[in-house]
Amino acid sequence: MLTPREPMSATLASTLPVGSAWSYEVKWDGYRALLISDHGHGRLISRNLKDLSRSYPHLVAAAPRLTSEPLILDGEIVALDEQGRPSFQALQHSSVQHAAVVFYAFDLLHLGGDDYRGKPLRERRQALERLSFAAPILRSAPLNGTPAEIERVIRDVGLEGVVAKRLDSRYESGRRSRAWIKVKFSRRQEFVVGGYKPAGSTFDSILVGFYEKRRLLYAGKVRAGFTPALRAEVFSQISANRSARCPFANLPNSAGKSHWGEGITAEEMARLTWVEPRLVVEIAFTEWTAGRNLRHASFEGVRDDKPPRAVRRAE
Repeated sequence: MLTPREPMSATLASTLPVGSAWSYEVKWDGYRALLISDHGHGRLISRNLKDLSRSYPHLVAAAPRLTSEPLILDGEIVALDEQGRPSFQALQHSSVQHAAVVFYAFDLLHLGGDDYRGKPLRERRQALERLSFAAPILRSAPLNGTPAEIERVIRDVGLEGVVAKRLDSRYESGRRSRAWIKVKFSRRQEFVVGGYKPAGSTFDSILVGFYEKRRLLYAGKVRAGFTPALRAEVFSQISANRSARCPFANLPNSAGKSHWGEGITAEEMARLTWVEPRLVVEIAFTEWTAGRNLRHASFEGVRDDKPPRAVRRAE
């Protein structure tokens, strides 16, 4: 049986690298996963090696149709909206139609009896092109054009970003490499939920943070972006993990009257409910303030494919 390894990760940057050594791909807005086909049986494994097969049975069933040989693909589980654009929030709904959820494959790790991770990216892509792709498993093709042209088009169509990859790069399982560079055109990242402000039988807002070494640091409150269904789902998870202790190492962080989200006083803390920092969520925001808080934060979805301790501030 083929054994999956943690995927290779890209390094976050503010601009795309330029030059003939680089190739560019869409940064898909979904769940990173490995798709495995082994003697007619498919599996889908998350980036932290959890089995997702039961959640996406139509992707698992389609995997053996790619080839009769043993296979491991790296890619992204993506939900498409009515316009055919990726929608991360759509992945959060159990009612999403399977026809709208696809797997975009962008790398080949194993085929037949060969481990392709030691081969350069250009060779892995050539082998990838020979597979029998058809919906719901699609190939994520490289983008044509200069970095400036690619960025302009990706921004115009509202996609999250671009990943630049060196054509001579080997696949480094479990490592964050500078051979892969990702640039996000919208500010989004994962945060850990450490508390909430109660409101009746649910919450008004959640309190989120990130780890710096071993300390969980408060980053701000998030009130916007919740549908009724998502609010109920998040509340069911965090309310089951209530804690008597504040998990944020930097609270309280305001001595006097504060603007909600810019600081929390000791008096305000008495009105909050704390939870064990177990739930990871994705948050969109406009910028970091001078006080290291989020401005105009909005909930995007739950991320169960990343452990809380791995959540760091993305500069």
